[in-house]
Amino acid sequence: MSKKTVPFNQKGIEKLPDNKPVVYKILTAGGKNNYTGTAQRGRVQDRLQEHLPGGKDYIPGAKVQIEQAGSIKDAVTKESRIISRTKPPHNEKGK
Repeated sequence: MSKKTVPFNQKGIEKLPDNKPVVYKILTAGGKNNYTGTAQRGRVQDRLQEHLPGGKDYIPGAKVQIEQAGSIKDAVTKESRIISRTKPPHNEKGK
């Protein structure tokens, strides 16, 4: 699985691959995980843009790290492991 970290802004998001499902983490300036989510193939950039200021699902952050997955099912499984282990403050309880 391929990992990539870019600044959490429009220009950074545009550099991310969109050809596979991903698990993404929105990180603080200090590198702490603020939010973990998944995006389907072809929706990676759109989903992350929803988290930018002014988007419908704003999450504060300085960087975004993605890891590509073989399928959306694999991405969702990895997402739930990360959330249960790191308990990001912006992930809703019970998700």
